[in-house]
Amino acid sequence: MGGTRELLERVEATGLLRAGTPVVVLLSGGRDSVCLLDVAVRLAGHGAVSALHVNYRLRDESDADEDHCRTLCAQLGVELAVQRSPRPEEAGNLQAWARDVRLGAGAAAAGARGANLASGHTATDQAETVLYRLAASPGRRALLGMAERDGRLVRPLLRVTRRQTAAYCTARGLSWRDDASNEDPVYARNRVRANLVPALRELHPAAEANIVRTAELLREEAAVLDEVVDTALAGRDRIAVGHLAALPTALARLVVRRLAEDAAGRLCPRAATRLDDILALGDGALDLGDGARAVVEGGVLRVEPTPQGRSAPRACSST
Repeated sequence: MGGTRELLERVEATGLLRAGTPVVVLLSGGRDSVCLLDVAVRLAGHGAVSALHVNYRLRDESDADEDHCRTLCAQLGVELAVQRSPRPEEAGNLQAWARDVRLGAGAAAAGARGANLASGHTATDQAETVLYRLAASPGRRALLGMAERDGRLVRPLLRVTRRQTAAYCTARGLSWRDDASNEDPVYARNRVRANLVPALRELHPAAEANIVRTAELLREEAAVLDEVVDTALAGRDRIAVGHLAALPTALARLVVRRLAEDAAGRLCPRAATRLDDILALGDGALDLGDGARAVVEGGVLRVEPTPQGRSAPRACSST
């Protein structure tokens, strides 16, 4: 049982599951969420823990997954809420829709209880996330991965691997459900899981741990960079182009991205790549992508949302 004790101590060290602190566990029935539920009960106590299962009715096994979660919660003495959310025809990206439904339902349940919302993301998921984002999107943020806490949302298992959660469940006599869609190569994340992560393990057995630690260090450094950007903007939502040009190039890119993301209300990874175009614009407007548009008037840059109903021109300068 040494492995279970080690895992329990790693999770306890995060401080995310405290005795008596209410928590709602997102329970899919898979190994990671089953492990998380048992660990939560052991650390926070039965009275503090409840669970939420979302049945999307996407697979023939969906109802069996729900039954498994009911049985597990009865075994552990945990209250379970079930939400059935069939996919609407206009849902679009399947995985994004399912994530939004799950987190939305979880946030509502946690808010009603004044609780944290715990998901079963592991160090393996963290490594997969960093690798996928690094390949799919530019910029430093691709390397930051997932934080252990994001508002009410907590990820207590980010310091343990998927192999360790499986070993924990086996040692504790806890069964789990396997979702075949997690192996479907049609999804890019699954291809990362099946091909890239094992290849990295062959290069170095500590590959997952090294990627996770790198993400932790970069998040700490990102907090420092955010303070530097705050200083450069001095509380304003605009900046003189001459001042922007005088900043170190890396800092100027961060300032442009901050202005774009504040304006668009979303991540704008492409905005920073338009720094040179902004500096050469003169008075005019420039589409930054991702719903943001740079506008320079009187030598001052501001960023606004791209007008709805039409795309902003790539560049429209009066000089």
